[in-house]
Amino acid sequence: MRPGHTVAVFGAYGHTGRFVVAELRDRGFVPVLSGRDADKLRALAASHPGLDARPASVDDPASLDRALADVAAVINCAGPFAATAAPVIEAALRARVPYVDVAAEIEANLDTFTHFADRARAAGTVVIPAMAFFGGLGDLLVTAAMGDWTAADEAHVAYALSSWHPTAGTRDAGAVSGQRRGGRRVRYRHGRLEYHEDALPTLKWPFPEPMGAREVIGEFTMADVVTVPSHLAVPEVRTYMTVEAARDLAAPDTPAPTSVDQRGRSAQTFLVEAVARSGGVERRAAASGQDIYAVSAPLAVEAVHRVLTGQTRTVGVASAGAIFDAPDFLRALPARMSLEPRR
Repeated sequence: MRPGHTVAVFGAYGHTGRFVVAELRDRGFVPVLSGRDADKLRALAASHPGLDARPASVDDPASLDRALADVAAVINCAGPFAATAAPVIEAALRARVPYVDVAAEIEANLDTFTHFADRARAAGTVVIPAMAFFGGLGDLLVTAAMGDWTAADEAHVAYALSSWHPTAGTRDAGAVSGQRRGGRRVRYRHGRLEYHEDALPTLKWPFPEPMGAREVIGEFTMADVVTVPSHLAVPEVRTYMTVEAARDLAAPDTPAPTSVDQRGRSAQTFLVEAVARSGGVERRAAASGQDIYAVSAPLAVEAVHRVLTGQTRTVGVASAGAIFDAPDFLRALPARMSLEPRR
């Protein structure tokens, strides 16, 4: 990678955006700080002397064009992505630069695949939604677990979080998604998304040791139900969440994450296990680390690095598992994240 690659970060002053800015700098990129709040941008720029701050609004295409002028790529960290993804993608297409976001919103990611696939492919550029803990990591793990399989009967992604202190952005995105669904729940069965009002089941999930079996909520559906079937022939994709984490998220008084180290990470730990099943055979892969928001930064920045250095398999709108070599990508993640394939 050549030094001096500039990457615009929309929503740079947000919780995840700050992690992305720091990761870009660690990797030798030059972040361009952007977002809707000029005062927050100036405050962030003051803590990163020499970085350019470019206020921009999704309601003002010209401001987005100025934010993306002369950059190599853009990472969108500003939710709710139901409001920000399309305008920032439009600006990226006008600028003919790659777009990456960290959206966990199921419908927003589906909108990106639905509305921009043809245009991004025609432009010869790359749009990667959900390049984050939810959606991106699970997709990479399922893809790595499948290995040489081209199809599977089922894919499962189980999340074990020690706790879940949601950011304000997570709460806002959840509210928007809930409104779009009319309060219903969503799942992926028989090759399509289904909206339903069924009660969610609880069950035991046999996580790898030393964690072992934990109680999880079944059909706690995350963005993996969009990313995985976007490129893999898997008609059933199910995701699970440990009961304690789901309770934290549901409680209105659960506080936001609190930093415990110099990188700004919280004490939260996670383990994610992906299982692919075909004809009675299982293949598994798992990853663990600290802080689901912080780990979205190396995922997004590694994606930008690989796009800009030509380590991609396709153009257009594509999930992480479709556009990258999944096992190689996972091995490239920082040492603070571990990958444990299980067959």
